[in-house]
Amino acid sequence: MYVGVQGIGTSQHELHFLLRHGVTHMDTQVDPDNLDRIAQQREEAAAEGVELEMMHIPMPESITFADDTRRDRDLDTLCTWVEAAGKAGLRGLNYNFTVVGYQRTPNRYGRGGSVYSSFEFTKYDNDEPHPGGRIDRDEIFARIAYFLERVIPVAEEYKVQMASHLPDPPAPELRGEVRWNYPVFDGLKRFSELTDSPYHGFNFCCGVAAEGLEDPGSELPPIVEYFSERKKIFNVHFRNIKGGLGDFVEVWPDEGDVDMHELARIFHRTGYPYMLMPDHSPGHPDDPPHPEGSGRVRQGWAFQFGYIRALIQAVTKEAKGLA
Repeated sequence: MYVGVQGIGTSQHELHFLLRHGVTHMDTQVDPDNLDRIAQQREEAAAEGVELEMMHIPMPESITFADDTRRDRDLDTLCTWVEAAGKAGLRGLNYNFTVVGYQRTPNRYGRGGSVYSSFEFTKYDNDEPHPGGRIDRDEIFARIAYFLERVIPVAEEYKVQMASHLPDPPAPELRGEVRWNYPVFDGLKRFSELTDSPYHGFNFCCGVAAEGLEDPGSELPPIVEYFSERKKIFNVHFRNIKGGLGDFVEVWPDEGDVDMHELARIFHRTGYPYMLMPDHSPGHPDDPPHPEGSGRVRQGWAFQFGYIRALIQAVTKEAKGLA
């Protein structure tokens, strides 16, 4: 396994930021309107010594909302993205399958003026109507199965791993959507068993999984071990939180409730072979925007790159009996 990064571009400024911090693997965003750009971005990254191995794809609402007037057409289009990714040499595509999507309440703050993303259910307007309407667990899984039935055969043909992020945050129900990843282990297990394919798995966010647990410190490690042992994890968002179900804050990886060293040991022991990457880094008030628009070229990512590299070195030496 190795350190990676998500959502950053392939400008020289961004790539040199990665290289300075020992990051040589990445994913970025796919441009659905210019699929030839995939190969171009891989070439731009490779020219600077960075491997672009995955991309995030947008999920059309017609698919998550089960809009029968457009869903099949948009699934056909999405399959062309998978084909293009395979032909360009990408290892995988990351996606989100949720009706309500990412939800947060006002930020909280931490050391040195750091800005932390936060969720407090008591401050969340769970009665606000959502355009997707109410959807129960069986219905959301039926929609996911419909998506997988169309997409996974194409992924298998072009050898592209389809890695699903977890709805953020897990909860019994948010604005009418019964979240498919709650309870966390049961939801992830049901999702992973929807289709039997080595190209169906997770963009596994340690932080999101922790957000749906009462005691993340004790409950998260066996969940990670279960899915990593079964080779269902294709990418890892390696982040930490304080709190748990219904009330959490996304903090620096060394100050949260989860022992990230323990997670790194599990990933190493189970033979996880891909990226560990920062996610939702705390913000700094003195991080100026770059004119090229890369919001991830900042202090928080640099700290997390070093933290992850150090943990990988530590667990590798431990496994060799050198620590």
